[in-house]
Amino acid sequence: MNLLESMNVQPVTLSNEFVTLEPLALKHAVDIGDAIDEQVFRYMPMRSSVKTPNEIRRYIEFQSTRPSTMSFAVIDNATGRAVGSTSYLNIRPEHRGLEIGSTWISKASRGTKINPAMKLLLLEHALDTLGAIRVVLCTDNRNEHSKAAISKLGADFEGVLRSHIIMPDGHRRDTASYAVTEHNWKDVRAGLLARLGEFAR
Repeated sequence: MNLLESMNVQPVTLSNEFVTLEPLALKHAVDIGDAIDEQVFRYMPMRSSVKTPNEIRRYIEFQSTRPSTMSFAVIDNATGRAVGSTSYLNIRPEHRGLEIGSTWISKASRGTKINPAMKLLLLEHALDTLGAIRVVLCTDNRNEHSKAAISKLGADFEGVLRSHIIMPDGHRRDTASYAVTEHNWKDVRAGLLARLGEFAR
């Protein structure tokens, strides 16, 4: 891998036994609307609600056109329906880095195979295919469930970015930051495969 050569990040469909990640598009609007609940965007800096068909359409269009971003619909292979969304954010091709974020899944999908399966796809594509040397995962420091999930993933905790984001209610959000690099990717991957192996039994 030539570190001085920029990553070539292009829209792609990723799939394994459990989930498929495909570019987020308006065709997913009905499923996305059905998957959203009142907790989905609680810790995200959303400036408007995402409830009505028009709001869902605007959300999808915004996610699909954000700079330095590639957004996916998370498809549960068991049903063929979208149960959430996730993105590569803050893509830095020249520095071979990106962030996995804007991630949410339906209430029924939480605590199931969906999250580890999609994280495995995203990390494999970023680190093994694109040649990223750093993948960041961030969350609101108040979001204990999300922090626990990222820690369970095996990502290294790197600290808290204080007063990082102004939330819609005026709260100054502190952001907990974690990373997966070549130094811990092997262990992270092994952990994810082990978790998925339990679901496959």
